[in-house]
Amino acid sequence: MLAFGWNATSYQILNPGIEHWFAARGDAVVGFVVRRGVRIVAGAPVCPRARLPEVAEEFAGDARRSGERICYFGAETRLEEVCRNDARYTRVLLGAQPVWNPGEWRAMITSRAPIRAQLNRARNKGVNVAQWSSQRATGDPELSRCLHEWLATRGLPPLHFLVEPATLARLEDRKVFVAERQGRVTAFLVASPIPARGGWLIEQIVRGREALNGTAELLVDAAMRAAAEAGSEYATLGMVPLSHRAGVPPFNNPVWLRALLGWARAHGRRFYNFDGLDAFKAKFRPNEWEPVFAIARAPRFSPSMLHALLAAFTRGSLAVAVARGLAHGAALELRGLTAAVRSRPA
Repeated sequence: MLAFGWNATSYQILNPGIEHWFAARGDAVVGFVVRRGVRIVAGAPVCPRARLPEVAEEFAGDARRSGERICYFGAETRLEEVCRNDARYTRVLLGAQPVWNPGEWRAMITSRAPIRAQLNRARNKGVNVAQWSSQRATGDPELSRCLHEWLATRGLPPLHFLVEPATLARLEDRKVFVAERQGRVTAFLVASPIPARGGWLIEQIVRGREALNGTAELLVDAAMRAAAEAGSEYATLGMVPLSHRAGVPPFNNPVWLRALLGWARAHGRRFYNFDGLDAFKAKFRPNEWEPVFAIARAPRFSPSMLHALLAAFTRGSLAVAVARGLAHGAALELRGLTAAVRSRPA
């Protein structure tokens, strides 16, 4: 991974629960989970670029012998170009990820008065950000407390696979930036390496209950400036699901999938605020937006393939996870309604 990891999510193949397949020549690895007879791959094969078509074929042969299908989740342009004109593959657009050259970050901040105002507001209220070593951050109880507070506000139960929240036990190669106010941790950011691009994926921005407005922006600013000082030329905040900012039409997305994703973006805010995430990342004026795909080795992208993809992010039954999400979302709404009623004057 450290030699050939090019996909933004390449480091996530080391997340707990992910299986690994190795090419016969020993120069390639694929991280995946199996759900409903489908190998859901984390991003793309990690290998030399010239070997990508050959490695994909070798991996497909291994899956076929096991009676399993393949779907690459979070694939980027390298794999998409390999599969584009191959009738054995079907591509669907998942969203877009914003990309920056950290060396240009300071100029962007200088030109964006609203962001400067948020940064200054947080600093003026005593928020300080520092980079912690992996040794200091690993298992730190204050960071763990902050993570638990953040997860309690999410509309869904903790997900896994490429969005694993439990990163604090394995921080090798990652960078950790911590926001403190009056000596107390209020938020933190975790960045993972993208070795083949000499870049970084800002994997997590975790805000505790006491995090003030502008804290997340202060963390991103610190991470980008550190990347620039290290000479990095590539950084991303990760994919925004359902975003069309990359300018790529959902060319192969079947009608049923387009309708379902459109409904999810319009009505799924209690679980995942797509528009809010999109706006947060866009306000930093990325240099470009890159398309992100799901690529299935199948003649069409079927509902059963989508079911398998969604199940990759849970460690148990997808139906149970959805039911828990509905119950948690209802509890959050009831809590908010109760608080609003109590705050009304008598």
